[in-house]
Amino acid sequence: MQFHMNGFHPGDPRIHDPQDRIVAPPIKRPLPTHCDVAIVGCGPAGLNLAAQLSQFSDIHTVITDLKDDRLTVGQADGMACRTLEMFQAYGFAEQVIQEAYGVNEVAFWKPDPSNPEHIARSSKIDDVEEDLSEMPHVIINQARIHDHFLNVMRNSAAKNEPFYSRKLIDLLVDHSDKEYPVTLTFERAVTHSQFNRELETVKCRYAVGCDGARSQVRKSIGHELVGDALNQAWGVMDILAVTDFPDIRLKAAIQSINEGNVLIIPREGGYMVRMYIELDKLKKDERVDRENMTVDVLINAANRIMAPYKLDVKEVPWWSIYEIGQRLTTAFDDSQDARPPQVFLAGDACHTHSPKAGQGLNTSVMDTWNLGWKLAHVLTGKAPRALLSTYSVERADIAKQLIDFDREWSKMFSSKPKTEDNPDGVDPAEFQKYFELFARFTAGVGIQYKRSMVVGDSSYQHLATGQHIGQRFHSAPVIRHSDAKPVQLGHCHTADGAWRIYAFSGKVNPRSEACGVRTLAEFLANDRASPVVRYTPDEADIDSVIDFRAVYQTPHRDLERYDLHPFLTPEKGTLGLKDYEKVFCVDYGSGQNIYSMRGIDTTRGCIVIVRPDQYIATILPIANHKQLAGFFEGCLSEPKGPVKAPKQGRADH
Repeated sequence: MQFHMNGFHPGDPRIHDPQDRIVAPPIKRPLPTHCDVAIVGCGPAGLNLAAQLSQFSDIHTVITDLKDDRLTVGQADGMACRTLEMFQAYGFAEQVIQEAYGVNEVAFWKPDPSNPEHIARSSKIDDVEEDLSEMPHVIINQARIHDHFLNVMRNSAAKNEPFYSRKLIDLLVDHSDKEYPVTLTFERAVTHSQFNRELETVKCRYAVGCDGARSQVRKSIGHELVGDALNQAWGVMDILAVTDFPDIRLKAAIQSINEGNVLIIPREGGYMVRMYIELDKLKKDERVDRENMTVDVLINAANRIMAPYKLDVKEVPWWSIYEIGQRLTTAFDDSQDARPPQVFLAGDACHTHSPKAGQGLNTSVMDTWNLGWKLAHVLTGKAPRALLSTYSVERADIAKQLIDFDREWSKMFSSKPKTEDNPDGVDPAEFQKYFELFARFTAGVGIQYKRSMVVGDSSYQHLATGQHIGQRFHSAPVIRHSDAKPVQLGHCHTADGAWRIYAFSGKVNPRSEACGVRTLAEFLANDRASPVVRYTPDEADIDSVIDFRAVYQTPHRDLERYDLHPFLTPEKGTLGLKDYEKVFCVDYGSGQNIYSMRGIDTTRGCIVIVRPDQYIATILPIANHKQLAGFFEGCLSEPKGPVKAPKQGRADH
């Protein structure tokens, strides 16, 4: 899509008239006195959590923000491959891809050896390695992502909407109150008069602080951000410009000999570009002189760095100044003395860093993607409260890795190139090598959670060497058996809070009584030890807690529906209609065989158990029913009252 040609206008670019893009202001309404989860902050982390919890009509979620309306122009713009995989679970990834700028290549520029005062391109590389993800790395206005989350919320089972113009004054936890232990006090922005304050109080079961680096939630539970700064100031601006720089529509890292460095990030629409521009070094404890800083300073600096190329800026929709710093909270929740947490922190409330690595929004939404299903499990009785403690353990470890990476990346980017006159500088080749080395991490797919109650050991990793336990499930093409449609297997993961069990068949004929998938389906459908039988509430669909799917090596035209166990065609919904989308076959026509792509044992097959947040919990032999049941016994709770009675029937032999 191309837009912004006649100037920048926020909102949905599919709407021709910018005035028609304006959304009506939110309806002013009082806060409820009680809720299940209170989320403070309508940034990416908060909205993602609210969107996920809104999928459950029996969870009452309240989300507040200090602003008086939705965001229209955002600061974060880079969406990693892994983040797009999460968007796919909500159903809006395709719309984002259509609208966004897709990052395909990165150009590296350094001082021209023949004329060091000028820059010259040194190389171009792929931004994302082949088969890293089925999703691209894209650039899009943060506000548009907020709009998608808001649409998910308002169109969901819970029909949730934010409460704006609320300033959190205090948060208290009273563990003697077993039902609603957390109390939040808000000041409502009714008037600017300091003598006319309106206070509102909300009591909740759990609270989540997504309220940024100056988080009041974090302060209320006694935590702080700890870290350091690099005494380096950078400017950032979104511009509509005319230039002779040849790589203006590529992501480009530019190192000049004496004038500093620039990172160019093309924006969506085909015309707008974001530039990160290095400014002067700061002295110890010195802050940027923002009063005397103007956008002209940034434009002039960019022109000096990019010489001999010229930059004629026509419009600046947004610009800002920031100081690089990496800080990490002392804890991600309020747990102490072995007591399960009641209050959580996410996003900038628990980690801050420079924006150039593009990890701010991406890491923030992954925080709450990790937390959301766990809160939903505990609140709906599917899991014990101990599950909530895994959030801090998993995400604090990832945040530290991010901080360490960002510290080194920012240091390298802010250094002068290595030359004969500057032997202590950074070799541009080493700079590029570091970029390539951490490509998986910046794409969001290098995250690996350690062993816990929701991550098993690696005893059977050899059965699927390309699906790493603790990492996200790596999708691959398959053919859906019922309608012969080529699909991505990973797109079965929707934001519904369900676990997935994938059974990959071995070499045994699927019609045979000895077929591992058939015996596994029989166990899951009819055995009292089955986790599907044990943990599915009586009134729920059979796949609402654990969703069982099968992948066969048999070509889809050689496999008949009556060859399969009835459990792979479950009856669902109020009418008891059959779900025909549980069975897949290798996509031989495309030449992309999921078994070879993901290192799956073709002789024995295997079971891959995937968490609701798309991360692989464990891999097991297809016949190891006891260990399968034992894994879920360690992380799920049986529902109160009657459990789902087996009613899928046995296979017709």
